[in-house]
Amino acid sequence: MDVRPAWPLRLPLRNGRDSVLRCRGRVLTRVLHVEGTPVVLRAAQPSADRVVFDARGGSADAVDHALERWRFALGVDDDLRPFYDRFRDDPLIGQCVRARPHLRPPRRPEPWESLAWAITEQLIEGERANQIQRRIVHRWGRCTQTGMRTVPSAAAIADRSPAELESCGLSPKRAIVMMKAARDVASGRADLHGPDHERAWARLRAINGIGPWTTEILGLEGQGRYDQLPAGDLA
Repeated sequence: MDVRPAWPLRLPLRNGRDSVLRCRGRVLTRVLHVEGTPVVLRAAQPSADRVVFDARGGSADAVDHALERWRFALGVDDDLRPFYDRFRDDPLIGQCVRARPHLRPPRRPEPWESLAWAITEQLIEGERANQIQRRIVHRWGRCTQTGMRTVPSAAAIADRSPAELESCGLSPKRAIVMMKAARDVASGRADLHGPDHERAWARLRAINGIGPWTTEILGLEGQGRYDQLPAGDLA
């Protein structure tokens, strides 16, 4: 699939911190499981105004869904012109906007991934959170024909015990929070793909240990909600 981005785009040509994103020869590779079937996704950018996508594995519906989430994660369909036109001459951020018009908020292809990783990142250093994420991926991420692993699904984490999650480096409280969140997502009680994001956020916030910051990260990085800004985050 050959795509013209809706706005200047620069692919993040680097390996993912949690080892689920591979970059080789300026080609990004990622694997998503759609209803248990692995779909291998690739993206390359031969020019500034062109992105080539490739998806293989599973049914046509699985490929279509995986491609949709891959495009979402890379932000290829986002037109940021209204933001650029409004803020390019802003006295505070105008210079940055003009210098980096391609800049987009970071995204992850699946909302559950954003939620799970936000839980691991609560109130700890970034590198320590990355180590926890890599351990979770290594222990429960499913290997594929590419040799890559994937982020464990909510159902896979819901079946774990708090002690198993603690063994990856989570504190006892965070382990329980992740297990409860995974069970709500896996059961559908918190529908992260549905149109009513606020209802899912309210369900998650009922879990002791999930507050506004966590659902703001979920909304921004996993659901494309530009109105959800973790403004209190020092990063």
